Amino acid sequence: MDLEGKVALVTGSAVGTGRETALAFARGGCDVVVNYSRSAQEAEETADMVRQLGRKALCIQADVADDKAVRELVKSTLAQLERIDVLVNNAGTTSFIPHGELEKVGDDDWDKILSVNLKGPFYAVRAAADALRKSGGAVVNVSSVAGVSGTGSSIPYCASKAALNNMTVTLARALAPEIRVNAVAPGFIDTRWFKQLDGYEAIKEMSANYAPLKKVCQPEDVAKVIVDLATSDLMTGQVVVLDGGMTIAT
Repeated sequence: MDLEGKVALVTGSAVGTGRETALAFARGGCDVVVNYSRSAQEAEETADMVRQLGRKALCIQADVADDKAVRELVKSTLAQLERIDVLVNNAGTTSFIPHGELEKVGDDDWDKILSVNLKGPFYAVRAAADALRKSGGAVVNVSSVAGVSGTGSSIPYCASKAALNNMTVTLARALAPEIRVNAVAPGFIDTRWFKQLDGYEAIKEMSANYAPLKKVCQPEDVAKVIVDLATSDLMTGQVVVLDGGMTIAT
């Protein structure tokens, strides 16, 4: 896929990996829809950065866990930009709960995490499917190595990303040949989301030292793979692990 003149809708793109992804698509020639749930100021900043790159940008609030809101997000995108060529399901959430502390996992944790991390991408794909079929477009889901290795911020988070990996394959089969669906599964990403952890710098250093390539992901690393997946015309149903080799370390 040639990105020039195309439209990319990136959920959760106010900051971090989502922001870098929005900017990467803009550099490639796309107009971009910047979606956010709560971070309005940061989302507007991202949209301004896209415009400074010479591309159109919409800034639209929508909670991806709300099916009606997601349908309105897609409807607004089509009304103003007339097409959707790439959908990036980047919005995500978690709860930080040690895996062994089972009693600390409540129904609210399961409901919140599955609603955003699993139902949200499904809602977005369903709402955008007709537009993506028309454009011969692509979906990229932002997963996590937590869904591959079962290590991560909490058991519900790991389960949500494992389910997202499976849904990526299922959707790729269901929506072919018009729409390609892939996922990227990053390891530790150096963003403010992880910086809320106690002992962040120590965890980052430990993660880098454990990985064969001796480094962790930066948001721009993930954004590059997302763009590659969106533009690779013969790839579908794949989950690409991006973790410096951590999952193969012994």
